Amino acid sequence: MKFLLTSGGIMNKSIHDALVGMLGKPIADCNALCIPTAMYGHPWVGPGVKAWEFISGKEENPMVNLGWKSVGVLELTALPSIDENRWKPLIQETDVLLVSGGDALYLCHWMRQSGMADLLLSLNAVYVGMSAGSMVMAPNIGEYFVGWTPPDGSDVTLGLVDFSIFPHLDHEMLPGNTLAAAQRWASGMRGPAYAMDDQTAIKVIDGVVEVVSEGHWKLFKP
Repeated sequence: MKFLLTSGGIMNKSIHDALVGMLGKPIADCNALCIPTAMYGHPWVGPGVKAWEFISGKEENPMVNLGWKSVGVLELTALPSIDENRWKPLIQETDVLLVSGGDALYLCHWMRQSGMADLLLSLNAVYVGMSAGSMVMAPNIGEYFVGWTPPDGSDVTLGLVDFSIFPHLDHEMLPGNTLAAAQRWASGMRGPAYAMDDQTAIKVIDGVVEVVSEGHWKLFKP
């Protein structure tokens, strides 16, 4: 699987071009599945109107509204209650997974409970994460980002990439997300850690990491 891990979605031409390159064909020829699950675990974004805005492509962060051939909804919390033959083929045939922001630990929990976590690396699809949808791929998220608490009480996430992510650097709606705060956060992480603004994404193909940015970012090494 190829990963495009964004802070704020497909926010500029550089990130858009990176996505098209990873897909290997025009967006208009690609079938997408959007995953809103992370939103339900975060008090700012779900459930309710924000989840609908993401699914319908009405939100300001470009993800669902890029002109896909088709878009479906994959709700991870529902998957354990239905036969896997009804949803596994759908995932295996899709071109791209669009994973919303919200709460990374809530998303991680349902990735595991649904069986999705076990499938990800075997898929041919491009995984496009936004905020928590990107952070969930890291080994852990750090205490700074713990909101919803999982049953084991830890901040451990899927670990499908070997670095952690501090999103929304210097965002006007998040005054605490400063470079100084990111540096304090990074000092408690176990491996490489990226702080990045909404004009930045990280592309990972076969373990090779590339930063795509028209904004600002910083890599903190352990």
